[in-house]
Amino acid sequence: MGSIYLRGNTYWIKYYSNGKPYRESAKTDKETEAKRLLKLREGQIQEGKFAGLQINKTRLKDLKDGFLADYKIKGRKSLERAEICFKHLEDFFGNCKVTDITTSWIKEYINKKQNEGLSNGTINRTLAALKRSFTIALKETYPPIVTHIPYIPMLKEANPRTGFFSHEEYLAILEKLPSYIKSVFKMAYFTGMRKEEILGLKWEQVNLFDKTITLEPEKTKNNEARVLYLTGELLETILEQFNNKKGDYVFHRNGHKIEDFRHVWRKAFKKAKIPEKLFHDLRRTAVRNMIRSGIPEKVAMMISGHKTRSIFDRYNIVDETDLKVAAIKISDYHRENEEMLKKIEMGTITGTIAFSEYRKA
Repeated sequence: MGSIYLRGNTYWIKYYSNGKPYRESAKTDKETEAKRLLKLREGQIQEGKFAGLQINKTRLKDLKDGFLADYKIKGRKSLERAEICFKHLEDFFGNCKVTDITTSWIKEYINKKQNEGLSNGTINRTLAALKRSFTIALKETYPPIVTHIPYIPMLKEANPRTGFFSHEEYLAILEKLPSYIKSVFKMAYFTGMRKEEILGLKWEQVNLFDKTITLEPEKTKNNEARVLYLTGELLETILEQFNNKKGDYVFHRNGHKIEDFRHVWRKAFKKAKIPEKLFHDLRRTAVRNMIRSGIPEKVAMMISGHKTRSIFDRYNIVDETDLKVAAIKISDYHRENEEMLKKIEMGTITGTIAFSEYRKA
């Protein structure tokens, strides 16, 4: 049987687990809240979920380590993105005690990141990482290293982005990028490959004799293998990289794998005086260009690596240019019909069908 008592103006609770006494500050001057904490601890002890007061020493780094370990065990492809999510969290929370992370503090984090210009989508990714790390610490770790998961509010996200590169923009940005990024840029523009797939591409995946690139299941986001055929400018790009071969990676910087290039990316757009776009917009552009060139959708999906039609449709987005072209085609269609009718009425077109019969048809 547990008990509560006062130390100064703060309530403390006392309880027993396996005959061992535990004393814990309730961190409150309200008796009802102290009783609530005591009831929580007694319930955890009864259910075998009490792991001792070591839980109170758990820090954000402990959550991060468990979260990244889970990523590696499950072979997730976006480990780099997961690390970036926790970088955002650590910049704000530091290596605080997990017990200090409350809903109100999380809301402060959200407000700060919004003021810094981060999109709701980016903030949601970090919040999802935080929530998942709490879940792992509570439900997938024995003994658990947290007692509960705080309420983590998620933000409303905008509709899927519809950014595209026109060919003129592609050429303008290509000219401003440093040489080691130009080939990466070309690869994404022509194939729609994901950035991770391009930067992680090794020469063992390239067959210059057959002019193909093979992406194994473990190196693609949807865990499905695919083969890309090299022709034209794309083949020239790979041959240029081969002539400058240094190490295992096809695309490299002085023989080392290219990591983060956001700085030179932004700089190129600034020099070209073009509003900055996402690297991922190249993927949308490649899909749209494939469809416009007459490639069947099923084949385009195989090239770009889209597993489901719904996701593919999000990339094959109609933009203002498509709408303008459609409007022109509709106008031309109606004008041609009107001209045909005028010619029939004027008798310039003869035939076995009378005009009145044409009207009925």
